Amino acid sequence: MERISEKRFPLSAKDYKLYEEVGEGVSASVYRALCIPLNEIVAIKVLDLEKCNNDLDGIRREVQTMSLIDHPNLLRAHCSFTAGHSLWVVMPYMSGGSCLHIMKSSFPEGFDEPVIATVLREVLKALVYLHAHGHIHRDVKAGNILLDSNGDVKMADFGVSACMFDTGDRQRSRNTFVGTPCWMAPEVMQQLHGYDFKADIWSFGITALELAHGHAPFSKYPPMKVLLMTLQNAPPGLDYERDKRFSKSFKELVATCLVKDPKKRPSSEKLLKHHFFKHARPTEYLSRTILEGLAPLGDRFRTLKAKEADLLMQNKALYEDMEQLSQIQDADMSNAEEPDTDKKKKDISNDLKVPTEEPSASNHSDGTSTQDKE
Repeated sequence: MERISEKRFPLSAKDYKLYEEVGEGVSASVYRALCIPLNEIVAIKVLDLEKCNNDLDGIRREVQTMSLIDHPNLLRAHCSFTAGHSLWVVMPYMSGGSCLHIMKSSFPEGFDEPVIATVLREVLKALVYLHAHGHIHRDVKAGNILLDSNGDVKMADFGVSACMFDTGDRQRSRNTFVGTPCWMAPEVMQQLHGYDFKADIWSFGITALELAHGHAPFSKYPPMKVLLMTLQNAPPGLDYERDKRFSKSFKELVATCLVKDPKKRPSSEKLLKHHFFKHARPTEYLSRTILEGLAPLGDRFRTLKAKEADLLMQNKALYEDMEQLSQIQDADMSNAEEPDTDKKKKDISNDLKVPTEEPSASNHSDGTSTQDKE
């Protein structure tokens, strides 16, 4: 296996030319860039250290993990260095982008089964490697599955990955609350007994559903509701009318992963032997089926960002309208519910023999507000 680290990537910002933005997070942006001395296109994740000053340990762990890993299905950092108040992490450029962005751009209803089988097989290979080396990824989802132009698949974003060898001996479980609620295993949410590698298997099952439907289960709900639904409801599955197109083996794979008791979930190694993966194709199949004809990653990212900004503005306008309506209702209620004042007015008017208007019934409100508006 060719080792990326044999190339000497420079450790200074002046040796890189940043091009367009191709990804962003709460405290980081990802750019397509040129490594000038090597004349090679790379991706550079620029983390604002001032925005994530509470999580410097997490950043150190992410960069350390990304530098030490050596597996074809895991995104490895070429190098990292500080530039002003930022940390720059130099990585291979995955021009296909994430499975999430590909779905949002061209496959809003999700992928076909052979594509899903091919992607998930590659993801599982990455998890087998991570778990064997004492790591839990802790954020397995379509947004962290990246493709290059050849269809090669790499797992990314070790922002929440945990090394279980940190204390010198093998820590079998973690008890920190990280990850994304829609993909989060029940035992991670409960935080009663910690959790281990099996948390990734639950997230893997949710990711399978995400790739099949174009979105994760419960994704339209706020985080607290997702937590409640995950803990209280039966595990989600491929049991809708639209899921008739999927094979029995795919439905079994998902059901095997989405078992609430982590002890009853298979290991990543065992899961890789599941008969569903007979449907998987060579990775170049992905470049022919889902990457062909896609706009460049930077253009897709810009379009999606604009769409999301529009949606945010629409939601904000809707919220403001509802807030205004609520204020009008409150005002009507307060006008209708002033018994003491009305009584005094009536007493005075009776004394003076001057009639006063009764508040009309139409001004009364039942005071209920619409909740869970989607």
